Amino acid sequence: MASSAHRSGRAGDFLRDALPKIVLSPSLAMVLIFVYGFIAFTVYLSFTDSRILPSFDLVGWKNYINLFKLRAWTIAIKNVAIFGSLYIVFCCFIGLMLAIFLDQKIRAEGFIRSIYLYPMALSFIVTGTAWKWFLDPGIGLEAVMHSWGWTSFQFNWIKSNEMAIYTIVIAAVWQTSGFVMAMFLAGLRGIDGEVLKAAQIDGASNFALYRRIVIPQLRPAFMSAIVVLAHMAIKSYDLVIALTGGGPGRATELPATFMYSYTFTRNQMGIGAASAVIMLMSVAAIMVPYLWSELREKPQ
Repeated sequence: MASSAHRSGRAGDFLRDALPKIVLSPSLAMVLIFVYGFIAFTVYLSFTDSRILPSFDLVGWKNYINLFKLRAWTIAIKNVAIFGSLYIVFCCFIGLMLAIFLDQKIRAEGFIRSIYLYPMALSFIVTGTAWKWFLDPGIGLEAVMHSWGWTSFQFNWIKSNEMAIYTIVIAAVWQTSGFVMAMFLAGLRGIDGEVLKAAQIDGASNFALYRRIVIPQLRPAFMSAIVVLAHMAIKSYDLVIALTGGGPGRATELPATFMYSYTFTRNQMGIGAASAVIMLMSVAAIMVPYLWSELREKPQ
């Protein structure tokens, strides 16, 4: 009886230990196959002569060489540099200002915070469509101003080759600033109030307080915001498609729209896969150092 009970106890312990692994194993297998497996397959395709369908004839670095010779890819890289830099700077600035405003213990803080966060609940397709209507000179802001009698008012950036990329920045900043605000607000609420009170007693002005104490202590929040915004800028696709469709011409072409176009429209899957790998490497170049700095063991 004792041995039977012992065996039953061992079986129960084994089942308790194995159950989480059994439950998680299908999810792990799906992630390995449908995420990392397809990433590896895309890398492989980037070294083949694949066009409308995958091919297994290797061509070495030819697709990468041809990729950087394409004017469309050069435009996409230039646009993502403009979009990404302005997107990160304005989101961080507006998010920080909103966080400082809400940190003043104002009335109806929860309601106001919800208003600021609401755009992040929308999909980028909805945001792009709404801003497309708003910025369209025929039905949007310009048309409204003309109907009110201000006939000299012009705001046709969305139709301009030089200014269209900035409409992407406006829409993206509007959607994401509230999210960045929440990150900064959490950082502000984590700062020791006694340190701030001591600085105020010593005669520090509000500007000096934020410049010398508050903002330096928000460094982790800044780093997290920059990493999140940078990877969102690199992979931006749906907002561009909904707002400008990559136009006028190629004025708002980004790497993600380039990749889709060359893979599924122009039937040059090898070059599309090469552009996808470049995007993956760009995101990894941002994420890996950040994760390493966050996860490494702190010195004692």
